[in-house]
Amino acid sequence: MPVDDDLELDTDKAQPPKKGSLKKVMLWSVIGLLFVGGGTAGGLYFTGMLPGFSAPGEDSASADSTDPKKKGVKGAKGKNGKQKEPPKPMIYQALEPPFVVNFQDQAQVRFLQVSMEVSARDPLVMEAVKTHMPVIRNNLVLLLASQTYGGMSTREGKEKLRADALAEIQKILTEQTGKPGVEAAYFTSFVMQ
Repeated sequence: MPVDDDLELDTDKAQPPKKGSLKKVMLWSVIGLLFVGGGTAGGLYFTGMLPGFSAPGEDSASADSTDPKKKGVKGAKGKNGKQKEPPKPMIYQALEPPFVVNFQDQAQVRFLQVSMEVSARDPLVMEAVKTHMPVIRNNLVLLLASQTYGGMSTREGKEKLRADALAEIQKILTEQTGKPGVEAAYFTSFVMQ
């Protein structure tokens, strides 16, 4: 029969923990709590959730909407005594399909393909643009076809053409609705050959 070996447990010989290890654990715990607390406070600050603080970029006057005498405050009254409203978001409408015109340039026929969009803040203006699209497209085709290659090959020429297109659209809407309505026109594609 085999002899059972007794296991000797030397509890007296156990080494005591090093003195510095407890201090290290405490130090790292405190540092970890500071990072977590700082991250939470920073997140609350940047989202504007901390009371008495406003998000970066916000005017402290706009955070306090109880004083209507301060400028830029929601609920403040304008010069005519009416409530000022924040501006409505911009709405964009593509003038589809793209415009394709040909034009004469020094005895050579050239082509222009332009995609355009207009913007306004009132949905009713965009409905007016859709309603009067045949007139708008006709006048823009005539405007584009009357251009020269040299006039459109520079940035300044394209900007002038864009301003002329906007003026033409606003003229049509003013004639049809009494208001220019459209705030801007943009080229989203501009190809000349």
